[in-house]
Amino acid sequence: MRKTLAAGVAAGALVALAGLAPAYAAEGDAQLSVLHAVPGLTVDVYVNGDLTLDNFEPGDLAGPLDLPAGTYTVAITAADAADASAPAIGPVDLPLEAGMNYTAVAHLDAAGTPTATLFTNDTATLAAGEGRLTVRHVAAAPAVDVLAGGTAVITNLSNPNESLLTLPAGTVSASVAATGTTDPVIGPADVTVAEGTNTIVYAWGSLTDSNLALAIQTVGGMHSNPDGIPAGNAGLVATNQPGDASGWWFGGAALILVLGISVAAVYGTRRAEARH
Repeated sequence: MRKTLAAGVAAGALVALAGLAPAYAAEGDAQLSVLHAVPGLTVDVYVNGDLTLDNFEPGDLAGPLDLPAGTYTVAITAADAADASAPAIGPVDLPLEAGMNYTAVAHLDAAGTPTATLFTNDTATLAAGEGRLTVRHVAAAPAVDVLAGGTAVITNLSNPNESLLTLPAGTVSASVAATGTTDPVIGPADVTVAEGTNTIVYAWGSLTDSNLALAIQTVGGMHSNPDGIPAGNAGLVATNQPGDASGWWFGGAALILVLGISVAAVYGTRRAEARH
């Protein structure tokens, strides 16, 4: 599920992610992770009037941060502003509900205009030996197909929608191509789908500017059986790696993350389901 925002939002906190993110926050809290996917935009982020993030750059990822349910006042200023008295965006109130797991993505819409989308991450229990793969299109690009081994497993995915698959735990060799084609515009890249985990893949950047990229987030803790069942090499699974629990990745490397979100005021919800 996602909400598209359009008028100006930002939230921030400095977090080092040291492993697999649990799917659930403490009782009464919400969990928020953030991807900054607007190329060429460096900003400062203020939360409730305090400088929380200095020089937040495109490609930075953050979270998860446990936050008490409530509304947070956030504002974005030019980088290195003295304070939040003259924000470039906001201030805007950001409401978070208890028990929910969110990812806020500042990104470009299909036409290349900055926007932001708040996704609700699926934390439903998974069968032993299975993982969830969520693919989100947040790039300035037309609709795309997601290919595994050269075969389209998700088709006609448009910005800012998502599609979900339930797969045996393992590694998927995936690429992204314009709908109806097989020539990759991103990838191929190996994506580990861990048991009891929602592995979330974001296609972001701009096709016109030739800076398309992938970001990968993992949300864990969805095991139906703590012992699990090892997966075999079948379907989309190229290699069996059920024990992998990498947390956040960008460009294949673990990062120290920072939290922030920018732009937007159109609210909607929508989910595209895909089956393999």
